[in-house]
Amino acid sequence: MSEAQAKQHFEFNKLRKRLRRQVGQAIADYDMIQDGDKVMVCLSGGKDSYTMLDILLNLRDHAPINFELIAVNLDQKQPGFPEHVLPEYLSSIGVPYHIIEKDTYSIVKEVVPEGKTTCGICSRLRRGSLYGYARQNGITKIALGHHRDDIIETLFLNMFYGSKIKAMPPKLLSDDKTNIVIRPLAYAKEADIERYAEARQFPIIPCNLCGSQQNLQRQVIKDMLQAWEKQSPGRLENIFRSLQNVAPSQLADNELFDFKNLEQQRVMPTGEEDEAYDDQIFPALAR
Repeated sequence: MSEAQAKQHFEFNKLRKRLRRQVGQAIADYDMIQDGDKVMVCLSGGKDSYTMLDILLNLRDHAPINFELIAVNLDQKQPGFPEHVLPEYLSSIGVPYHIIEKDTYSIVKEVVPEGKTTCGICSRLRRGSLYGYARQNGITKIALGHHRDDIIETLFLNMFYGSKIKAMPPKLLSDDKTNIVIRPLAYAKEADIERYAEARQFPIIPCNLCGSQQNLQRQVIKDMLQAWEKQSPGRLENIFRSLQNVAPSQLADNELFDFKNLEQQRVMPTGEEDEAYDDQIFPALAR
């Protein structure tokens, strides 16, 4: 092995350990997977879901609990979709899988006007099909491949275009209370996932349903965040950590915090507390 190859191998091992540690930490922090779970890994054919499956397989083999993994792909009947790629890959690594065949492509093209973005309705249709399969097949957890950058981008999308402070939680109970969604890659950076997928040479299937759609609102947000990170390295990490450190009393949502009844919680001052407090902070002034 040449010196360059040895260095490349060393860097890949560091990357793999980091991603495994981050996924393991996210699973532990949010209690994503319990003993006996049947986890449906939603595999789109993109870098994120391939990486998620790869790391979950490793964790399954070394975890102190027993859980089952099944890879599920939704074949949306897009023209030119390489139907053989995922079955061949999953068979080669010995992972049980199921392909859901549903022509959501025609529905999206019929409903969405030409030139408009399709991700919104496409996502809802995919989610409905995957949720239905999970309910019918005893799935206890649905694993999605959203990573840290996806979560941060969603936060700003909701702020800028939806007037909400809302993102993607690492663990979610569906609206109908029948499915639990987990995001094991919640702590992982997209750049690390991209490097990992390239090194592992996953057979990536690009999404050609929506074309390039470079003017998507999400792409605008992504460009903004990348510019911030370049200008101030570490800013995205701080933004993500802020999602884990929320102070409802310092915001303005009357549904989240009882601002209207603060008077009932107030303790009337006696005057002595203020004097002592001033002495501690401004000793010179007290003198």
